[in-house]
Amino acid sequence: MTDGTEAAAQAVETAAEAAGNWAKAGRQAGFAGLAIGVVAAGAAAGVAIERLTVGRGMRRRARLALDASGPYGTLRGTSGVALAEDGTELYYEVDEVASGPAGKGGRAAAGSRAGKETRAAQEARTGLHQRLTAAQGRRSPAPTVVFSHGYCLGQDSWHFQRAALRGAVRTVHWDQRSHGRSARGHGQIDGTEPVTIDLLGRDLKAVLDAVVPEGPIVLVGHSMGGMTVMALADQFPEYVAERVVGVALIGTSAGRLSEVGFGLPSMGSKAFHWLAPGVLKALGRQSEIVERGRRATADLFAGLIKRYSFGSEDVDPAIARFGERLIEATPIDVVAEFFPAFAVHDKTEALVAYDAVPALVLAGEKDLITPAEHSRTIAEVLPDAELVCVPDAGHLVMLERPELVNDHLVGLVERASAAARRSRTARA
Repeated sequence: MTDGTEAAAQAVETAAEAAGNWAKAGRQAGFAGLAIGVVAAGAAAGVAIERLTVGRGMRRRARLALDASGPYGTLRGTSGVALAEDGTELYYEVDEVASGPAGKGGRAAAGSRAGKETRAAQEARTGLHQRLTAAQGRRSPAPTVVFSHGYCLGQDSWHFQRAALRGAVRTVHWDQRSHGRSARGHGQIDGTEPVTIDLLGRDLKAVLDAVVPEGPIVLVGHSMGGMTVMALADQFPEYVAERVVGVALIGTSAGRLSEVGFGLPSMGSKAFHWLAPGVLKALGRQSEIVERGRRATADLFAGLIKRYSFGSEDVDPAIARFGERLIEATPIDVVAEFFPAFAVHDKTEALVAYDAVPALVLAGEKDLITPAEHSRTIAEVLPDAELVCVPDAGHLVMLERPELVNDHLVGLVERASAAARRSRTARA
């Protein structure tokens, strides 16, 4: 038997084993098993093709190397816990304004490519800090920028924005319930309350009360985090009018998510929306089996994650792997708990609460999860908002095009700070 034949046989055997894990979960899930079986067959085929050319050990070593190649997700701040209305512990971290100039980081060899890239990054960061310092002034209370992350992610998904703003403006990063370092939702564990976008909006209010009890606030939300920001306005419009001086809605939607096609043919899209809630619920009840299947089909899921997270083919492999790790960290039962909330999400009317403050609406043109058209719809409701649709960028645009996103966020803080000063002057 030739090496190629042996590789093919091993690939098919391993892929079939992975498919078996999914199929076992499917058999125990009743009718939803039909859909799971189809997915399992696709997974087996995809994994087999991949493994014809690259050995399992090599792929594993490549993932480990990518995990170690960057500092992504390693930034930490002063931690704390806010209590949600049902007692769920919501984890947050705060980066305070630095008392001195920002550090220059480690040294790199003169003339090396790494050295040039490091210097360029430092110069860009210094420029952003200078803009923020000038925008905030000395007499006006500076805003706190609060970041809310998306579905199946965590606060570390804001790594590049956190690094860029760190020390120049006070920032808050928190993990949504059942995500990241926050606790599993108490209401979901005991089955007393399903996840809703409104619940997440109240979670955000609990974090704000705990960590930003006074002063102006700029809210930044990506995907589900943007929906959370909308839910805050829907339930606490007076609070938003009094405290919020700026808002950024990135790769998100105000509703009609049940119409999103996910880049699938029409029939496939309809089948997905019809089957997905039941399939995910069934998978959530068989989480141990499913998690084994996810690990066994890691190659397939890496490809799917890249397709649905990024818009460009040449995204940095280390960044793609970072996004993959963030999503992998979300247990399947949490995925299942949150998914139904999106079908009924509709906060278009709530957006008017942000019409009086500077707003940034930003999306990747190749976003398959919350298409750019949804951001254009938001911008129609907020006609004074800055609308930015980024070519060749996908759903995780803040990872894929961090410099551009950072620049627009700093621009938002500049506009928000200026508007807040004008408002105080008018009231004086």
